[in-house]
Amino acid sequence: MTPGLSVQNLSYNYGARKALDDVTFTVEPGAFCALLGPNGAGKSTLFALLTRLFTTASGQIAIAGHDMTTVPRRALARMGVVFQAQTLDLDLTIRQNLTYFAALHGLSGRDASNRIDASLDRLAIRDRASEKARSLNGGHRRRTEIARALIHQPDVLLLDEATVGLDAATREAITTHVHDLAATDGITVLWATHLTDEVRDTDRLVILHQGRIMQDGHAGTLRGDASLQQHFLTLTAKPA
Repeated sequence: MTPGLSVQNLSYNYGARKALDDVTFTVEPGAFCALLGPNGAGKSTLFALLTRLFTTASGQIAIAGHDMTTVPRRALARMGVVFQAQTLDLDLTIRQNLTYFAALHGLSGRDASNRIDASLDRLAIRDRASEKARSLNGGHRRRTEIARALIHQPDVLLLDEATVGLDAATREAITTHVHDLAATDGITVLWATHLTDEVRDTDRLVILHQGRIMQDGHAGTLRGDASLQQHFLTLTAKPA
């Protein structure tokens, strides 16, 4: 089976500082993978490489079997992304934001409308489609960004600290929505976070620290008898 996401021997330097050091992992189709790391671990650098904001000659990235170096357009077309920074046009309605994004992917007319409705239904915000993004709370803005990322029916969904600044109840709701996307729609999810309470025991877990992968496996297995928070703090307190 072709992995949904494959990262092989990926390294990246900022001058003399190594931000990523030989990072290798794969995520199978339909899996929810939490990329857990403290601030400064290299998560955002990895996402910049996955989305081709940065490029490097060291390593290989493939999205749904498409190599990011040799066929970048095909790879990027199979990916949906929710960045940490907000990217909605606050003066447009939810539907207008999604319509504009659909047009960027060459979608229009009934096809675009149907896809937008399906995405809004997935995130349970179709009833608010006519509201301007500016009027939404943080949780609904995030749901809108996730809905937008699904319009072109990607195989892989990347979310970089998607719940930053949200309250605990809203974080839980959004995390549950994204888990459901993986389970019911078969979307490969890479969820970057520094918050251990967003990771379930059944999740695939990759722990990144100081640019290196410290552990890779199922969260419940990796944490053992300790809580995931205790395990994570102990592991990242050690020099990488």
